[in-house]
Amino acid sequence: MNNQAFIDAQNLYLGTTKDHPAWTIDLARFRILLKQRYKVTNARYFIGVYDKKHQGLYSLINNAGYDLVFREHSSSQIGKKKGNVDGDIIFAIMKELVEQEKFDQVVLVSGDGDYKRMVDYLIQKNKLHRLLFPSARASSLYKKLEPKYYEYLNAPHIKPKIEKQAK
Repeated sequence: MNNQAFIDAQNLYLGTTKDHPAWTIDLARFRILLKQRYKVTNARYFIGVYDKKHQGLYSLINNAGYDLVFREHSSSQIGKKKGNVDGDIIFAIMKELVEQEKFDQVVLVSGDGDYKRMVDYLIQKNKLHRLLFPSARASSLYKKLEPKYYEYLNAPHIKPKIEKQAK
């Protein structure tokens, strides 16, 4: 299988660190889980605008096996604006479908309801492998979604495998 993961970094970060109780995801362990459990060969991590002061973080993410995707902003807006990557993720997924890239299905990591129409379309085309919600606070738009299409990262059978361990 050749599944592709698309990760909304802000949604993943806020979904875990603002969860009750808060927890931190170990990105290297998460990448292993994506590969083993969801058959993900390529994981794109949509992180927002590039800022050179975060180079250490970018290296850590890249070394864990993710392809970083940055959001374009004008230099005058850097630091003033949220790095909203929803449109970039939707465009990347739909572009792959239109150009008939060689992949089987999509694994989307986000609980954001902005993806709902695309998720419905991917299900219709048998292109959604799984929607991974960072926490139980996923958008209410997904309430009618069949459970076979989603999982919660904070579920007891997943969280211990990807949670950052205290040193």
